Amino acid sequence: MESRGTRAASPMSLASLARPCSPGLRPALVVVIACVGALAACAPGSGADSTTPPRPIGADAAAVFPFAEWTLEDLQDAMTSGRATSRQITEAYLARIAALDRRGPELRAMLDLNPDALAIADALDAERRAGRVRGPLHGIPVVIKDNIDTADRMTTTAGSLALEGSVAPRDAFIVQRLRDAGTVILGKTNLSEWANFRSTASSSGWSGRGGQVRNPYALDRSPCGSSSGSAVAVAANLAPLAVGTETDGSVVCPAATNGIVGIKPTIGLVSRSGIIPIAHSQDIAGPMGRTVADAAALLGVLAGEDPGDPSTRRARVEPDYTRFLDGGALAGARIGVIRKRMTGYHGATDRLFDAALSDLRAGGATVLDSLELPHHGEYGDAEWTILLYEFKHDLNRYLAGLGPDAPVRSLADVIAFNERERPRSMPYFQQEILEMAEEKGGLDEQEYLDALETAKRAGAGIDSLMALHELDALVAPTGSPAWTIDLVVGDHFLGASSQPAAVSGYPNITVPMGFVHGLPVGISFFGPAWSEPTLIGIAHAYEQATRHRRPPGLRPSATPFAPR
Repeated sequence: MESRGTRAASPMSLASLARPCSPGLRPALVVVIACVGALAACAPGSGADSTTPPRPIGADAAAVFPFAEWTLEDLQDAMTSGRATSRQITEAYLARIAALDRRGPELRAMLDLNPDALAIADALDAERRAGRVRGPLHGIPVVIKDNIDTADRMTTTAGSLALEGSVAPRDAFIVQRLRDAGTVILGKTNLSEWANFRSTASSSGWSGRGGQVRNPYALDRSPCGSSSGSAVAVAANLAPLAVGTETDGSVVCPAATNGIVGIKPTIGLVSRSGIIPIAHSQDIAGPMGRTVADAAALLGVLAGEDPGDPSTRRARVEPDYTRFLDGGALAGARIGVIRKRMTGYHGATDRLFDAALSDLRAGGATVLDSLELPHHGEYGDAEWTILLYEFKHDLNRYLAGLGPDAPVRSLADVIAFNERERPRSMPYFQQEILEMAEEKGGLDEQEYLDALETAKRAGAGIDSLMALHELDALVAPTGSPAWTIDLVVGDHFLGASSQPAAVSGYPNITVPMGFVHGLPVGISFFGPAWSEPTLIGIAHAYEQATRHRRPPGLRPSATPFAPR
């Protein structure tokens, strides 16, 4: 038996998928998919640190994929009717990853592929033939962020070379729920290293292990982060569903920037056990899909009480979140608009937001414009303090749990590794945030306790505004269109709306709102604790009324002509 917490047996190599197709090894359907991708772009990438957008694969290669934009319902219908098996679906997604992730446009959304994926799909197909279907995700491929533990032949590294080869001693609680629900865990997705808690000058979607994730709508643009690969995988049809994690914006920003749906749940609804942490006050895993319906179905699997995570003991878990999908949910809904500190940073985004408000009114909602969110702007410094203290405490605890043979066992070890391996680990930006966190003391320090008190204003502000106006939801743009990737200077971030829901631990759902020069922009619906059912209904109704989702075109750039 393989030793846990040490070096992993190699997961399926992404580099190996760049070799020419071998028609004798795959069913005919998958051979067509993989070989068309190979004909379009057979040359492997130039390395993890390449940022020059490669030539995208041709439209014909992408069009061959038989499950493009298929929903969870479509895939289940195909398996129920016998038109497709889980193995065929899994093979097709693996072939598409081979065509798009390390050749062609080199999306770099994936870090590891599960070498057991096809065997798992076969077993689930056998169960279906025997009359056992576990639920709506039976046989469905899902990808998960590489900070979520899997006790299998894949590693869990948060994208860091310091954890390269590390195998978790046990599945994260939510991974066990995914397995129990009959999903096929297809692989681990790339991310902003350490969930973007390493440097103040980082590039979202870059990790030492995986290089730079690219936005499939314009390959020279940022995918946002830190759940970059999860969002890109779903957007580019590398997987039908993904799991990301968020501390502040790390689900909703990449979801919006890549034209998909992302749900950041209430703290306590989804377990954090077995997830590489930033801060227990704000960390949460959330579903990502191309539709609200798909994301809601995945949320129903992820949500649940975990004895290992005390926050879940108070959870108000619904057994099926898809029952709140209501195309008429806008009728009679009262929605409050937050503009201050959430708009005004990008004119085209503001214009799309105004159009979205008109769509909400057309659906029968009462829209109360330009409400002021109490205390917003008062807790940013407190949030930062909390994250620094809790990152040191929580990461040290996680690393100690990997066992005596773990490659690193503390935050101090991570910092020392990066210094020793500076050319590999820090070719573009440094580790200022890791160093700031290491300087903090324990969770009994007054600075930390005072910050926790200040942070309570976030939830109090949302609660009071909702009660004052008898609102069902608050709404704001999720953020700006994607900025250009810049490994020299770092992210060119304009604005966002995620902080109040993140600091309060309240739910937030982003849905596509439209496009600016072909780049997706999202709209966020957020509200008080445990309001996921209401938010899902409103988000679904808006989505069905507007249908802004369009698949990406893998363009080299959003700007057709470079300036002279």
